[in-house]
Amino acid sequence: MIIRDYIFLILLFFLAFFIWVRDLAWISSLDNTLPIILSLPLFIWLGWPWRFTTQDNPLLFSGLMICAIVFIIGVALNITFVLALSWTGILWYWLSSRLDRKTAISIRRLLILPILSFPWLALEGDAIGWWFRLSSARVTSEIFSLMGFDVLHEGTRIIVQGLPVGIGEPCSGINVLQSMLIAGSALAYIYLRKHPGYWLNIGLLISIAWMANTVRIVVVCIVALTLSPEIALGLFHTFGGWFVLFMMLCLTWTIFSLQARLRGKNTP
Repeated sequence: MIIRDYIFLILLFFLAFFIWVRDLAWISSLDNTLPIILSLPLFIWLGWPWRFTTQDNPLLFSGLMICAIVFIIGVALNITFVLALSWTGILWYWLSSRLDRKTAISIRRLLILPILSFPWLALEGDAIGWWFRLSSARVTSEIFSLMGFDVLHEGTRIIVQGLPVGIGEPCSGINVLQSMLIAGSALAYIYLRKHPGYWLNIGLLISIAWMANTVRIVVVCIVALTLSPEIALGLFHTFGGWFVLFMMLCLTWTIFSLQARLRGKNTP
């Protein structure tokens, strides 16, 4: 590494620290905080070994200027997602000038992890969370209707056999989405980084996260109806969500590993 590399590392650290501490509302719970904390170390680990070129390649200052302008816009508009994109852009412009070509091509597919290492989903994912809640409530009501239950659906609230179930913000699935995108992106890179459908599989993670959240809501309703609302809203509500997330990660692993094996069989 050369002096310029250390300057960029210091700059990236202070910019990242600024983004993390400007609004600490995302440090409200472990399931909010832990995936974000692990995302950058996961990026570094999956990209290992980092093979830097011995040549001092010139930087694209026009690209860096665009990233700087985008960062200023993000600060002015108070949008963490824009700041995350800008930070990742600066990181990529530096890495693309210092890594050898083969390593840079591989690392480019990992850039989703630096973007997810900032709390933009936790801070600004209200619209996504609302859509998750609304659609999950709709699907849950349809499932129980098909099972023969008396169901009334009103927005994010359903009444099953006289039992009211409100799908509030803790059931929005934002934490599930953040965790699924980070863990799923890591699995996609491990199994499919040379697969032509890599980015399509990254997009599939959003659907899997929605499915995980919907399954969680259905299971909580079943427990509330069969056992008691107190049990459903107690420890089962918390640990049931983690269990469903684990099952969805197993499903993701199965899908990605199967694709990798099929592609391996078809490759001479």
